[in-house]
Amino acid sequence: MPAGRPRIVIDFEIVENLCGIHCTGEEIASVLGIDYDTLVARVKEEYNMNFSDYIEQKKAGGKASLRRRQWATADAGNVTMQIWLGKQYLGQVDKRETEHSGVIVNLIDNISGDDDEDGS
Repeated sequence: MPAGRPRIVIDFEIVENLCGIHCTGEEIASVLGIDYDTLVARVKEEYNMNFSDYIEQKKAGGKASLRRRQWATADAGNVTMQIWLGKQYLGQVDKRETEHSGVIVNLIDNISGDDDEDGS
């Protein structure tokens, strides 16, 4: 019979879901009630990859899921989301027109030292 503590069981479905919402490794370990180093070691054992690669891969899935929801919201008629996606992906911008009339005066050139002759 092996000595020591029993092996901690990690629910990697929970880990993947937390990665998908961009939790940090420390946050994930905290939710699972384990040490961060244990999480890192177990990812290496289970997936034969380092934790930073693992978490980035799983975060990408979360980004795709969020993007899918945003597109669905826009497709359902949410005008705000349609405008936001247009700005993000189509280069659309709010058009602001500013009209100037008259003479533009450079105020710095017009400041006189008459009120404050000692320079203070």
